[in-house]
Amino acid sequence: MRAAARPTFRGFPALLAPWRSSRPCHAMTPVGRCPDEPIAGLRARFRGASMSLRVLVVQPAFSANAYITHAHSQGWDVVVASYEREGRVIADAVRDLTTEIIVADTNDNASLEAAVLESHERHPIHAVVAGGEYYVPGAAHLSARLGLPALTPVAVDQVRHKGKMRQAVADAGLDVPRWVVVSTPAALEEACAQVGFPVVIKPVDSGGSVHVSRVDTVEEARTALAAMHAEEGLEFDRPLTHDAIIEQYVPGTEYSADGYVRDGAAVVVAVTRKLLGPEPRFLELGHLTPAPLDEATRQELASYATDVVRAVGITTGPFHCELRLSEGRPVLMEIAARLPGDKITELMEMATGLMLPGKVLADITGADPERSGAHREPVAKAAGIRFLTAAGVGSYARLEGWDELAAEPWVVASHVLVRPGAGIKTDEADYSCRIAAVVFTADSPDEAHERWSEIGERVRVLSV
Repeated sequence: MRAAARPTFRGFPALLAPWRSSRPCHAMTPVGRCPDEPIAGLRARFRGASMSLRVLVVQPAFSANAYITHAHSQGWDVVVASYEREGRVIADAVRDLTTEIIVADTNDNASLEAAVLESHERHPIHAVVAGGEYYVPGAAHLSARLGLPALTPVAVDQVRHKGKMRQAVADAGLDVPRWVVVSTPAALEEACAQVGFPVVIKPVDSGGSVHVSRVDTVEEARTALAAMHAEEGLEFDRPLTHDAIIEQYVPGTEYSADGYVRDGAAVVVAVTRKLLGPEPRFLELGHLTPAPLDEATRQELASYATDVVRAVGITTGPFHCELRLSEGRPVLMEIAARLPGDKITELMEMATGLMLPGKVLADITGADPERSGAHREPVAKAAGIRFLTAAGVGSYARLEGWDELAAEPWVVASHVLVRPGAGIKTDEADYSCRIAAVVFTADSPDEAHERWSEIGERVRVLSV
């Protein structure tokens, strides 16, 4: 393959690790806003202003750390609400970029609200964003409480509960898989018969491919549900729900449509190809932005995604819509009201020039997107990420060919996620099984796909 100059990309290196002001007003309705001043007017006062805006990120993790780095780069005050215990702490890479850390139980909305309101009354907060999937409800509630653009409680339910999500999308006349929500093993046989094998089983409100699998018999469904109910691990200190969704298996290539909503209008910034591991699991092993698609198909996927955004009620902020192209028609897998993970935001920025976290913050605060750095020049025609696994082995000794690959001019970053000798889950069921990641660029979407394959061929995971 033709060598290319190593791209210069300011956003990615700082994100490799797991990111006062208004005029006096005494009558606050909602908290922190004069009753005679609408949101549009509040935004207008901040647009292009040199004053320091104040941004709150609720329990940031993974891609949401970009909110912190971007706000800090603009000289804005960065407030982070974090539990700072157990599985909920601020990443070291962004801790020093914060202006204030609100230590509160971010899984307890009453405690979180009290702590945030106390901070807001001292120095007004101009934007609230979720640090991840589980904090969309809390961020929406706080935004509404502070008089900022917010998702409604109905919309929050529809993006967090996969059954309600599918119902809303089906009610809008869009294609969705057949589905049934179950809580007990006794309901499985009837649910599977109603949907028809093969089916996919997953928790109704989890993420990261946790306990997601295809099953072909009632017995396999019982085993999968039992494993879900027996799970003792916690995701951000939250146990898995006992409710599962049984849904029709949809064959086809998987994509994500990612973008933002401003003033109720959804904009798809990029359609990304997802590359998955072997079934019956659905482990994501890579992403390619933009997806290798003809323009007509890309437009069809983008149009379907914007229809889904409207159906579930996302009226502000980012969205991440996962779908499959099955028999020439897009079908929803799921949608989230948050930034995409797996460095997709960085892939989008490299390929399109739009920094999605920066655009979201600009839209909420009313800052000028151009002046606040949300728009930059693209550095590549295509970008991708490849994740490596240990192929079912419980640990590994070394990555052969890793250093040579990292030296390639088209490799933007390479990162070991699980150190040699550490224990690894052998079922390759979710993101915790991925041991390394490589971010790269290419001169076309097709070349990006070739490079994704090349990385897998060049790096050997050795167990001895």
